[in-house]
Amino acid sequence: MKISQIEAIPVRIPLKPDYRMVSALGRHDVSEFVLVRLQTDNGITGAGEATVTANWSGETVWGAAAIIRNTFAGLVEGCSPRDISTVMDRMNAVAVGNWFAKSAIEMACWDAVGKDENKPIYELFGGNVRPLTIRNRFSLGAYSPEIAAERATQRVKAGFQTIKVKVGTGDEQDIARVQAVRQVIGPDIELTIDANGGWSDQSARACLEQMSNCNIAIVEQPLCRGNYTQLSTLRSDLGIRILADESCFDEVQLQELILHNCCDAVTLYPGKQGGIQRAHEMARLAGEHEIPCTIGSNLEWDVGAAAMMHFVVSTPNVQIESIPGDCLGPSYHEFSIVREPLCIDGPFTTLSDRPGLGIDVDWDLARQHQIS
Repeated sequence: MKISQIEAIPVRIPLKPDYRMVSALGRHDVSEFVLVRLQTDNGITGAGEATVTANWSGETVWGAAAIIRNTFAGLVEGCSPRDISTVMDRMNAVAVGNWFAKSAIEMACWDAVGKDENKPIYELFGGNVRPLTIRNRFSLGAYSPEIAAERATQRVKAGFQTIKVKVGTGDEQDIARVQAVRQVIGPDIELTIDANGGWSDQSARACLEQMSNCNIAIVEQPLCRGNYTQLSTLRSDLGIRILADESCFDEVQLQELILHNCCDAVTLYPGKQGGIQRAHEMARLAGEHEIPCTIGSNLEWDVGAAAMMHFVVSTPNVQIESIPGDCLGPSYHEFSIVREPLCIDGPFTTLSDRPGLGIDVDWDLARQHQIS
C-alpha cells in the first residue's frame, strides 16, 4: 500500500454562540482548519486535520494548506503510510515546526493503515489502557465574572466535576472571574486556571496571591513560552502545581521543563506534537521522569478529536483520571463534517472501535464549506 495522493482542503465552521472562546490570545469565534484527504493505491482514504490557530501555534489555515500541497505532498506520495518514520523524516527535513500540518498527514496515514488492517488506531499502538469513554473538564473562556459564574453553574449541573477558567486578560478581571466561579461551584468541584502564557511574573504572583482562597488545583501555562527560569522560580516560591502547555511542543522543550523543575504535569496532543506517534514518545519520556501528562484542546473537529482520543486511550501516562483534560471540540461547533460524529454527552466523550480513526468524513459537506 502506497500513498498516491494528498489533498489539503481549508474549511470554515463557526462556533456556537455560547461556546465562543475568549482567552489571553483573543477571541475564537470561527474555526478555519485544514482537512487532509489521503488516497492510497489500493483505494483507501485516510483523513487528517490541521487544527491551526495563528495566535497559538503560529500556523495559519492558508500556510498549512500551502505547505501540505506544495511541499509535503510531493515528498510523501509514494511512501507507505505504515512507514511513519520515513513520512515524518521527509517532512522534517524540509521544514521546521509546522507541527499541526505535519500531524494532519501523520494521522491520515494511521487512519489508512487502520482501515487496511480493519483495526482502530489504538490497537495499532498496543490496545487501549483505559475505557473508550473519558470524562472531560470544561474550559470557560475569559468572560465577565457574571457570565463565567452563570456558565460554570450550568456545566456543573450538566455533570462536569472539573472547571478550567481562562485568565491572563487583566489582573482585576482575572481575580474577580476566578473568585466568582469558585463561589458558585462550591468547594467540592475541582477548579483549575489557564493563562495561556498571558501573565507576566509580577501579574502571576499578584493574581495567585489574591486567588489563594479559591483552592486552585493546577495553574496552566502562567508565563510565556520559553520562560523556563521564571516558571521554575514561580512554582518554587508559591508552592503551586504547574501544568505546561504552550512551552512544550518538542522533546527539547520537554527536557528543559524537566531539567529546570518547571512543572508538575505536561499537556500533550497529536496536533501540537506533530503526530500521534510523537505524542506517544513524548509521554513516555515524561513518564521516565515521573511527570504525568494530560490532553489539551484547540477546539478540534471530529477528525482531530478522534486522533486525540486514540492517543489518550492507548497511552498509560496520559493520566486524565487525576489530571482531567478536554476532548470536546466538536461539540463547540455549529455542525460536524463527519457522518458518525464522536459521541459527546455532557462531560463524557466516547471513541468508536471502528477501524482507523473511527470516523467517516463527509467530503461533499466539507467542500461546501471550503474557504475559497
